[in-house]
This record gives sequence, C-alpha cells and structure tokens, in this order.
Amino acid sequence: MVEKAMTIKTMPQEDQLGSGHGACGGCGLSTAVNNVLRILGPDTVVYAPASCLLVFSAAYPISAFKVPFIYSAFENTGAVISGISAGLRKQGKQTYVVGIAGDGGTFDIGLQALAGAAERNDDVLYVCVDNEAYMNTGTQRSGSTPFGAWTTTTPVGSKTQGKRSFKKDMMCVVAGQDVAYAATLSIAHPNDFVKKVEKAKAMRGFRFLHIMTPCTSGWKTDPAVTYDLARLAVETGMWALYEIENGETTVTYRPEEMLPVENYLKLQGRFRHMSKEDIDTLQRWLCKRWDQRYHTDMVSKEEPKGDKELAMCGEETEGL
Repeated sequence: MVEKAMTIKTMPQEDQLGSGHGACGGCGLSTAVNNVLRILGPDTVVYAPASCLLVFSAAYPISAFKVPFIYSAFENTGAVISGISAGLRKQGKQTYVVGIAGDGGTFDIGLQALAGAAERNDDVLYVCVDNEAYMNTGTQRSGSTPFGAWTTTTPVGSKTQGKRSFKKDMMCVVAGQDVAYAATLSIAHPNDFVKKVEKAKAMRGFRFLHIMTPCTSGWKTDPAVTYDLARLAVETGMWALYEIENGETTVTYRPEEMLPVENYLKLQGRFRHMSKEDIDTLQRWLCKRWDQRYHTDMVSKEEPKGDKELAMCGEETEGL
C-alpha cells in the first residue's frame, strides 16, 4: 500500500512553538517556523542566532519553544548545529537538529559557518527564514534585499533611490556545494511547503530550506496582506518554488503566466518611491530569471509542461 503524501490538512497539529510569543501581527516568520516544527515533531533540537525569531520567542527567562533550544553568536548557526548533531550521534540518538536563521545570518554574517557545514555534508537541517533585511535591528539591507527596496542603509533621497543591486541567489551558493537537498518554500503554498519539509526530514546529510517570510514592519505592509504578498511574490517571479536533489533541479510550481511586478511592489511601502525606470529595470531582470528558471526540462512532471509566452516581458510599466 502506497502511503499518501502529507498535506496541510493531515500534517501534525501539535505546536512546538507555543502561542503568546511576541511576533508582530501578520508575521510570516512565525507561521513558517511553527509549521516546520510541527512536521519535525517533539524529538527536535532548535538553534537560532540573533534574529527576530530569537527576540520574539526566547527573551530570557522565558521561551515559546516546546523543544530544546539554544543560541549563541550571530554567525555560528552552521557550526553550532554541526556540533549538536555530532554530540547526539555519539550518544546514538536520532534527534533532528535544525538551525533557523534569518537572511542576515545566512546570506552575510553566517555564510562561512553555513558553507563549512554544507561542505562537510553534516547531518543537519538549515532553515533560512528570509524577510529580506536585518529586521531585528531596524531594517538594514542584507544580501537578500531586493533591488529598489528602501532600508535604513539604502535610503531614499536625492543621491540614491533604495538598494541598487539585486538579491543574492543563495540557493545557487548552497547547491554549488553538492548538498543532499535544497528547496525554496512559500507560506502561500502550504502543500508544497509541507511536502518539502517532510522530504528534508526523511533525508540525511546537509539539507537547506529557504522560506520567504513577509515582514509587516520592514516591508511597510498591512498585516492582513501577508499571504497575498507571499502568493504574488511567486506569481510575479520575485520568488520561485523549486528543489535541488542530487544535483537535479525541479520546479515544483510554475505560474500560468507572469504577473506584472508592480502588482507586488504597490502593496509595500518599502517600494513606494520606485520610479517607472527602476520598475522596468526590475521587470527586465525578473523576465530574464523567469526564462532561465522555468525551462521546460526543469518543471515537475506533476505540473503542466510547455513553453508559454511571458505576459510581461518587453511591456512597459507605470511608476508607482
């Protein structure tokens, strides 16, 4: 008998991140972490560096985690989870070890420790909860911050108009080290989310999950539109859903057509200043990425195949 794949309806419902923590209303990060830990279950050890997660879930002397939890320096996620895993293995235990770090602690400050754990193929799960800036310390830009976005270190004024470089491709960086498994996830695609966490849980070696987690305060958005933003990010090409297993890349969801990126930008205050020229620059970059990412050979067999003309490539946009 073939066992049915877990879905959002059949996933475990026991929270490992208790209610009553201090996350902002509409926080995508808390939703993502809670569902990851539900699937991993109670036999799990969590490490988190300096981040929003650490602040809202584990301010001394209390903790919202129902599983063992540890933290140390900002840059140490890859090193600490490798050490915990080695210690548990020495004791003959099969406990899941997960490090949950933000984009600042993954793309930038924690990249060296992450690279070491990946190169050694340590038996750990690394989860990057990506809200595209250093939100915990007041919204400074990170390597994940998208083109044009306002942050306190990419201000808007007469000399500059937000961040002038594009988002780092962290999945490419990780996959380049031949890891066991790497995948992108979205809270707006729950069954895809659950499937990838369950797959990572069942594997051994270094696994990397990259989750987009909209941030109401840093993105200057209405808490009610968090899921809409997560969905639009995928439909506009600002985020893509795919997995890399044994060196093979598979797209797990391909939008039927590419929506204008303006649909996504106009819901966020961090992009309110963007000119027509900057929007067109971002759109062209996204169209190029879209063509590269959604090559027919990379699309999952579970999804419709075939090349479709992009709705937005080459079209003009209006300023916000």
